[in-house]
Amino acid sequence: MLNILKRSSLAKVFADRGEPQGVDFGGASLLLGEAFSFQAAFASDAPALVEASLEGGGAAYCRTFWVQDAPAPYPANPDSDDYYIMEEPGWCPDILRSVRAPLRVEAGQWHSLWVALRVEEPVEGPLEVTVVLRDLTGGDEVRATYAFTVIPARLPEQRLLYTNWFHGDCLATHYNVPVFSEAHWELLRKYIACAAQHGVSLLLTPLFTLALDTAVGAERPTMQLVDVTRKGKDFTFGFDRLGRWVELCESCGIHRFELSHLYTQWGAKAAPKIVATVEDGTQARIFGWETDADSAEYTDFLTQFAAALVPWLEARGLKERCYVHVSDEPGADSLESYARKSELIHRIFPGIPVMDALSDIVFFNAGLLEQPVPANNHMDAFIGKVPELWTYYCCGQHREYVSNRFMAMPSQRNRVLGCQLWKFDCRGFLQWGFNFWSAVLSARAIDPFTEMSATETYPSGDAYVVYPGEDGGPLVSLRLKVFYEALQDQRALELLESKIGREAALAILEEGLEKPLTFNEYPHSEVWQLAARERVNRAIAAHCGA
Repeated sequence: MLNILKRSSLAKVFADRGEPQGVDFGGASLLLGEAFSFQAAFASDAPALVEASLEGGGAAYCRTFWVQDAPAPYPANPDSDDYYIMEEPGWCPDILRSVRAPLRVEAGQWHSLWVALRVEEPVEGPLEVTVVLRDLTGGDEVRATYAFTVIPARLPEQRLLYTNWFHGDCLATHYNVPVFSEAHWELLRKYIACAAQHGVSLLLTPLFTLALDTAVGAERPTMQLVDVTRKGKDFTFGFDRLGRWVELCESCGIHRFELSHLYTQWGAKAAPKIVATVEDGTQARIFGWETDADSAEYTDFLTQFAAALVPWLEARGLKERCYVHVSDEPGADSLESYARKSELIHRIFPGIPVMDALSDIVFFNAGLLEQPVPANNHMDAFIGKVPELWTYYCCGQHREYVSNRFMAMPSQRNRVLGCQLWKFDCRGFLQWGFNFWSAVLSARAIDPFTEMSATETYPSGDAYVVYPGEDGGPLVSLRLKVFYEALQDQRALELLESKIGREAALAILEEGLEKPLTFNEYPHSEVWQLAARERVNRAIAAHCGA
């Protein structure tokens, strides 16, 4: 016999924990153009082959997915806080697979059907969606009906600049295709389109092989958009591949670009890996770990490179849509070294702002970069001190209740970020792992379906939010869907603010809270999260004619 329960997108349905946690979810309101998700949790008291279908007026606006478990071998760091839903290694619902065939389930195990709803045009009255689950072996059938109110106001365009670092080399390695072969370009298209569909609006662009997450002396697979030719001390540059990359991104809806880091991570001590055609016509690595970042040879190379790239960007109207990186996450002990590089980059890339992830405001106060990106557990030092506030999180943001999207965290901890970004008027957000399918420091490729923690270094889910599909396209995670809901919450609050003002919108968001919302102070509650969005939607509906 089948049993069905109605759950929101914030529930995580574990196979082996009995009846799923979460509120009974019968529907909600949504805005035009909004990607809205909900779930039907189900279990059978005997082995079953379950077929899913949808009925009702809303069925035509929906896509369905089976939620598949993934291993979480390293769910949390030892010093993590207590807002997690699992502390020991185990299996966690995460992968969304399109419903193309019935799902075989074992007796007593809980599973979930994920339903994604989007309505683009106004509809009259409540929009109903009925989930129908049938056991093809026993003939049992269960139904769950959800009712949605479509508010006749469109979710505004996303203002937030969001970058989730994209690792094209991992695509080539996993699918075993040559970098920049036609097969690789097709993979890039599918995954960049997926990133754009889930809010990515600023893409990390590998001018040269990414100087990120690589052990000293080791290399990542070469993925370099710029052709370099060296003759003596002179260099020439080709930008055909870079042009194709830009065109591809723009065709997917991404129009802003992060020019990849021009010095190595954690201190800017060396040059990135750069390959060139040398005088005998062969390809050779001309810079890398062995190249001192302050060397005259590398400085001269960068000067010649910038002199070629900047006019190319200007001619295509790209310069104003770019950021340039110096080095990722420099520490205070790297201040003098970073300052030297920053001075050079500002001089040779005039008018292109420098942006780097760093959490010590001394770098900004010293005038070394226009756009610092501090971690969300270091925001107090930056709020009100910088013209545009950005933030990021990665493996280090696991304490003090700050938002993150590890598999072991409740989905509400993922989604609350949108309200925080709106309240503090954040212009940008960065996260490092869209598809980093590698072991720590790029030691080797991993199987994304079995090595979720990069050899138990990163909390499971930190390094990627998509999985490789068998057809060359991505399988998305429920964490990616919930994160996009957070971005939509921010946009809904922006819409409400445009109608009633910021102070009144904030009062609606924080209604009933004992303490104001901060980056680590918020209700740990699915009920609060859903209710806050409903209050925002009701207020928008009340001002639809405004």
